Amino acid sequence: MRNQRTGPDSASAPLTDEEGIRLPRLRFRDVIVRGAVHGIAAVVLLAVCSLLVADHHDRETFLAVVGGFAMVGSGVCIVFGGFFWAVCGKDVRRWRDWRTITGQTAAVTVMGPALVRTGVLALVLFPGAYGLYHLVNNAPYDSFLYGS
Repeated sequence: MRNQRTGPDSASAPLTDEEGIRLPRLRFRDVIVRGAVHGIAAVVLLAVCSLLVADHHDRETFLAVVGGFAMVGSGVCIVFGGFFWAVCGKDVRRWRDWRTITGQTAAVTVMGPALVRTGVLALVLFPGAYGLYHLVNNAPYDSFLYGS
């Protein structure tokens, strides 16, 4: 015979501290891994989108521009995100915890991890765009990768 609970299920409710911030706090390794996974998905999306650009020269330009923006964006986001993360100390929050921010300077606790994740995404996207650029550049004339 099984015991049935009659009250609300406390196992499905997220754990929070006294300020309402979800626990466990974000860890740097988890933010890096999630950014890398999002970056891999972005490379796949870029490959599909580059096939929608028909002209060969335009396709190469598109990939070069995306790669350039990803290179610059990764550096800027990682530097500022790392700085914000260091300033926060152990008070690092998720986007879901935005409602727990009480002061003007507390937004850094949310933006630090967001910028680090975006920077890692762009850091993975840059070599993907660079590789796709060279793949399109070296494609045979009559192939679908070359374009029209």
